Amino acid sequence: MRSTTVFQGTPGLPPPVGDVPLHRLEVDGPDAVPFAAGTFAAVGPLSRWDRPHRHTFYEIVHVSAGSGTHVVDLARWPVRPPHPAVVLPGQVHHWEGGRGPEGTLALFTDDFLVDHPRDRQTLRRLGRQCWFALDAEHDRSVGRLMAELVTEHRQRAPGHESVLRSLLHVLVVRAARLPDRTGDGRGPEAGGRPAAVAEAFTRLLTRPGAAGWSVRECADRLGVTPGYLTQAVRTSTGRPPGRLLIEARAYQAQRLLAHTELSVRQVAARTGSADPAYFSRFFRRETGSSPGDFRKHHSRPHQSLEAPSAHA
Repeated sequence: MRSTTVFQGTPGLPPPVGDVPLHRLEVDGPDAVPFAAGTFAAVGPLSRWDRPHRHTFYEIVHVSAGSGTHVVDLARWPVRPPHPAVVLPGQVHHWEGGRGPEGTLALFTDDFLVDHPRDRQTLRRLGRQCWFALDAEHDRSVGRLMAELVTEHRQRAPGHESVLRSLLHVLVVRAARLPDRTGDGRGPEAGGRPAAVAEAFTRLLTRPGAAGWSVRECADRLGVTPGYLTQAVRTSTGRPPGRLLIEARAYQAQRLLAHTELSVRQVAARTGSADPAYFSRFFRRETGSSPGDFRKHHSRPHQSLEAPSAHA
């Protein structure tokens, strides 16, 4: 497994054809803690990168100014400060349009959570929600914690590693208390409410690999039965989850055909089809064209999917 950190100045590795660049966390040396914090300007241009990429580390962002869009796993979140965001290891994201974000970031690997292992589960839940609205009081609270993390990381006084872990734990716990986008303070799976389950299912469809999942596999990931998931999604959207999965599979196939050099067989495998002939029939039925014709007319290879990756 590729290391989650690199020493500062280590050149980035080119991703395999068709893969999104992978950024690793830069550290000062072998004994440095796998943590970094600072403003967008201090962390560097990659913190505002406008090309799809992923990390080996967690990223907590406190956006205090700026405009544009934050794209995470194909879900688009308008930048309307102030608000925090959580990006999980492996999630594909980039910043798009506008003036770009201003604010502070905290970057850390899974190893840094050793003192508070339950924070991993909390962060995964926060990452599924991604964006959080902040009122003035919550904005001040999050801003103070982020500022303390930045100061501790910059000064590196004796005991700073313990202080950083403690401050990060407080930040994660308080972020988990923030109201969700519906403003009711409950998470995406709150009490199994149909609307919340349907919303969580919609977000699940944007995750890498989700296009190849079945309704049962999605239900398992959301902690509900397939029947309940079907009922919740039908109630909230008027459509069955199976149909939404088919559309997500077709959209993912279009994205791979247009923006990568993967073969049709590889695209079929990544979207859950072992048989390329079946995939071609499926694709034609859903889009009205063959995979080859679609690629011919829509292929615009994105540099970030094919060029050597910059380091984290």
